[in-house]
Amino acid sequence: MALSLYVATDRWRAHQRSVLTAFPGTVPVAKGNGYGLRNRRLAEEATLLGAGMLAVGTVQEAAAAQQWFEGDLLVLTPYRISEDGAALSDRVVRTVSTVDGAQALAGGRIVVECMTSLRRHGVREEDLVKLRAAIGDAPVEGFAVHLPLERPDGSDPVDEVSRWVERLQAAALPVETMFVSHLDTDALSRLGRLHPGTDFRSRIGTRLWLGDEDALECRATVLDVTGIARGERYGYRQQKAAGDGRLLVVTGGTAHGVGLEAPKYVHGLLPRAKGIARAGLASVNRTLSPFTWTGRQLWFAEPPHMQVSILHLPAEIAPPAVGEELRAVLRHTTTHFDRIVDH
Repeated sequence: MALSLYVATDRWRAHQRSVLTAFPGTVPVAKGNGYGLRNRRLAEEATLLGAGMLAVGTVQEAAAAQQWFEGDLLVLTPYRISEDGAALSDRVVRTVSTVDGAQALAGGRIVVECMTSLRRHGVREEDLVKLRAAIGDAPVEGFAVHLPLERPDGSDPVDEVSRWVERLQAAALPVETMFVSHLDTDALSRLGRLHPGTDFRSRIGTRLWLGDEDALECRATVLDVTGIARGERYGYRQQKAAGDGRLLVVTGGTAHGVGLEAPKYVHGLLPRAKGIARAGLASVNRTLSPFTWTGRQLWFAEPPHMQVSILHLPAEIAPPAVGEELRAVLRHTTTHFDRIVDH
């Protein structure tokens, strides 16, 4: 009995190949929970795709991925001089975002991250003279820009990347390769025309692994079905049932990431109104679950437990049998599935 991720493997891999065709030189990304698929699986898929480089989030992930992937490994989190060491091979390329970091790793394999409008980390324009001195004649694997997903000010991401190429060239830094994130094919084509001497390589995770939503399906197994009458008490907090029906106990709890939600940035009046409505319902212990049965989204009977969730099924709906599965809409980047099933 498990919280399962079902993968339509042929369709899923066809989507991966279509992404690599659209984005030549793609560097697949495998980090965190592996987008719900686990990093080892993604490393194996990257090998099947013929990728020569795989991007990972941390040095710890790189140390593990060395066992699964035979090509180069690009660590996306920037190097910090005080960080704990890890046993890394010469296949590992480190990202640096400071002059001190570049100097400390000079002579090793590095990619230099440039500060963008994302304002997360990176060297700045005023750092370039010092960066050139710190690197000296040592080779650099490339430079990198990590860009915002949205641009409400209407600015052009191509202009932002192009300005960085020009700054680096003016500082006599070799820009043979620029690693980019969150650019579409049109933007890459325009950059290629503007800077024919630079190879723009996309680092892609979500679009590559999760871009075809219909190739992936989440399902939770029904563990128990218990009848309950209005007014009867149940659960850890012994709430009273609001109506007749059944309690469904299904796989998937907080340990899996069910019921855990990251903050969202909300645009517009309608999404704000929906958020206020959800908050109002939650204040009276009414929260929709991600699980559906016969096409109907079910309510949590109470907050998810560690391994399971308890759902309320109205009396008028025929219940599932123990062992049947409910479909679920879960955020892949925060969900840890018990098993992954290829079909």
